[in-house]
Amino acid sequence: MGSKRRSFSNPSSIADQNIDKKLRDAIDNDNYTISDNPILKDIKDDPSKIKAMTIQQLRTALRTAGIPPKGLKRELVSALQSYLAKEIDGESSLLADKQDPSNSDKRISMMMETKSVEDQVQDANSFSKVSEVQQSRRTVKQLQIKGKMVDVNAKIVATEQKKSACASGRMTSLTKKKASSDVDSKYVSAKNRVTLPVNQSEPWTILAHKKPQKGWIAYNPRTMRRSLPIENTKFVKILSWNVNGLRALLKLEGFSAMELAKQENFDVLCLQETKLQEKDVESIKQSLIEGYENSFWTCSNTRLGYSGTAIISRIKPLAVRYGLGISDHDSEGRVVTAEFDSFYLLSVYVPNSGDGLRRLAYRITEWDPSLGNYIKELEKSKPVILTGDLNCAHEEIDIYNPAGNRRSAGFTIEERQSFSTNFLSRGFVDTFRKQNPDVVGYTYWGYRHGARKGNKGWRLDYFLVSEAIADDVHDSFILPDVIGSDHCPIGLVLKL
Repeated sequence: MGSKRRSFSNPSSIADQNIDKKLRDAIDNDNYTISDNPILKDIKDDPSKIKAMTIQQLRTALRTAGIPPKGLKRELVSALQSYLAKEIDGESSLLADKQDPSNSDKRISMMMETKSVEDQVQDANSFSKVSEVQQSRRTVKQLQIKGKMVDVNAKIVATEQKKSACASGRMTSLTKKKASSDVDSKYVSAKNRVTLPVNQSEPWTILAHKKPQKGWIAYNPRTMRRSLPIENTKFVKILSWNVNGLRALLKLEGFSAMELAKQENFDVLCLQETKLQEKDVESIKQSLIEGYENSFWTCSNTRLGYSGTAIISRIKPLAVRYGLGISDHDSEGRVVTAEFDSFYLLSVYVPNSGDGLRRLAYRITEWDPSLGNYIKELEKSKPVILTGDLNCAHEEIDIYNPAGNRRSAGFTIEERQSFSTNFLSRGFVDTFRKQNPDVVGYTYWGYRHGARKGNKGWRLDYFLVSEAIADDVHDSFILPDVIGSDHCPIGLVLKL
């Protein structure tokens, strides 16, 4: 007769037949120990039995302990021995914690070290649940890290609306945020540089591009904007914004023109796509910001409530012109020019090539050359600052998805070449790109498909300046946190 051997059943059979209610309750609460488990208790009392166990018995024991039973027999033996050693040490440590509370912090640290990376990702995601915020769910594939344990830190910061002073070169967001529900950033990072962003309330600070090049970084106005020039330095600060309908913007809950002026303290504000009619201008003037008494508007005469540009200034200009002086181009209210002491300033809304590129030929053969000629003529008497929605993402760095928009209005090769030919090649400098050659910063996001939330945008808005004053540009910046339109404002600080 053979000697009697202990029978090892599968875990579910043991749970159903051999474990009493107390043990089942302990398992349900995830707080049972080896002493509660009849299978593991036997080999704990006599670890030498492990090597004599069959592969099936080893796998059953590992399953009972919650460990995936994978590998050859020697690997199963090693896994079970390691588990028992850790559990025995853990039980003694827990007893020590009860006697000396100071040990608890050390114990937590040890437990964190033994957790797998994927477990800690789950911990971080569970802990970071905040009401009313849609968390992006990410499937975290199992990360196999050889060698020593990896410390993993879960950094979870609940944010309130960020406030900063203009003097420090930063902008207070005009977006109404629920402080209790916004998560600024959550990362689960390992020493091997594994970084898993979970959520971000400032999407523009994350590099978003379909095909980013080496060295490209995301534009962050809170760190990249320059502080204002030192005292006793004369300068002018200009903001430009395609508002996509001024009346709608002024009615928007949460938007305050006064707050924008207070925070940015600009001298001149240029607007595009105001969509005003001539009859609306006077009433709009009455609601303007106090201190900005000088305002100049042009509206479309052919299509009511379409296009339109403006310049609003607390500095009185020497003279103002409307249009390019060419009747074929001046019926849609696309250009206002103000002459100041040391420069000309243009607020421009360049025609969109339209669906099916129906206006592409007009755009590149008539409009762009005429605008280029106009500003070169102005430049004969003093430098020129051209700002506004130029409806062209000039380079691949200026658009989230270049490959998918080769024949989209604003990124055709014809428009991009025209931009170079009529403006850049004729001595005008793209101030933002000159200051930030490798920075991805967008100024326009379509309303569909959550483009702004995912920072899937275009850079269509510019400050172009004459080469003669390019080195006097102190800062050229973007304000991506200012909402109210599908575009955001851009700014320029020019030393005089």
